[in-house]
Amino acid sequence: MKVVAAIVVRNLRLFFRDRLNVFFSLLGAIILFGLYTLFLGNLQTQGLEATFPDAEPREVKAFVDSWMFAGIILITTITTGLGALSVLVDDAQSGRFRDFLVSPIRRGQIVLGYLIAAVAVALLMSMFVLVLSVVYLGVVDGMWLAPDVLLRVTGIVVLCCLAFTALSALIVSGVRTAGAFSALATIVGTVLGFVAGAYIPVGSLPDSVANVINALPFGQAGMLLRREFAGESLIAMTGGVQQAEDALRQAYGIDAFVGDWLVPSGAAIAILIGLTIGCTALAALRIRARIR
Repeated sequence: MKVVAAIVVRNLRLFFRDRLNVFFSLLGAIILFGLYTLFLGNLQTQGLEATFPDAEPREVKAFVDSWMFAGIILITTITTGLGALSVLVDDAQSGRFRDFLVSPIRRGQIVLGYLIAAVAVALLMSMFVLVLSVVYLGVVDGMWLAPDVLLRVTGIVVLCCLAFTALSALIVSGVRTAGAFSALATIVGTVLGFVAGAYIPVGSLPDSVANVINALPFGQAGMLLRREFAGESLIAMTGGVQQAEDALRQAYGIDAFVGDWLVPSGAAIAILIGLTIGCTALAALRIRARIR
C-alpha cells in the first residue's frame, strides 16, 4: 500500500501543479454558473414568476438557483475526474511507463495509483464546489440544506465521482496523445451540460431527446441531486399544488421519465453502482495492458 500511496501522491501533485489543467477541469461548471448568472437565470425566473404569480420572487429565485447548483455539482463530478487522468496520458506518451517497470513496482499498483488519484481529485473538487453551493444558497437565497439532506447529497456526490471517474478512465485508456486528450476534454465540457440536462430543462426539449437524456446515467445522477437540492424550494414556490409540482418535477428533470416509466431513485443508484464496478474493472484491464 505504501507504493500505491506514493504513486497517488505523485499523481495528485502533478495534477494540481498544472493550474491551467485544474481550471479547465472546472470550466464546464464555471460556464454553467456564468450563463445562469448573466441571462439564463433571469429568463427562467421571469418565466416561472409569470406562471406562478402568487409565488414570492425569492422563492422562485431559490428554486432556479438550487436547480442550477445541482447541475454544477454534477458537471464537476464528471470533468474533474476526467481532468485528473491527463497524468495517465502524459506518462504514456512520454514513455514514463518504462521507468516505472524497471523499478520494483507491479503494474497493478501503478493502475491503482492512477485510479485512486483520479477519484481523489474528483472528490476534493466536487466537495469544494458542494460547500460553495450550500453557502451560496444559504447566504444569498436564505435556503440552508437540512443536515439529513446534506448527508444524502454527499453520498450521491461520492457515488457520482466513483461512477463517472471509472467511465472516464475507461475512455481515456484508449487515448494515446495529449492532443487527443485535450480534444476529448473540450468535447465533454461542451456537450455535457446538454447531455446532463443542466443548460436547459429537459421539458424544453423534444420528447425523444428528453427520453435519451433521462435514460443516460448523467441525467439520472442529475435527477438524484435535483431531488435533494430543489425539492423543498419547489414545494414553496408552487404552494403545495400537486398538479403544478408534478409538472415542474418532470419539466426540470427532478423526476426522470423514459417514455411513461418514472425512473426510481433505487434504479438510478443501482445503475451508477453497476457503472462504477463495470467500468473500473474494464479500465484497470486496459490500463494494465498499456503499461509495458
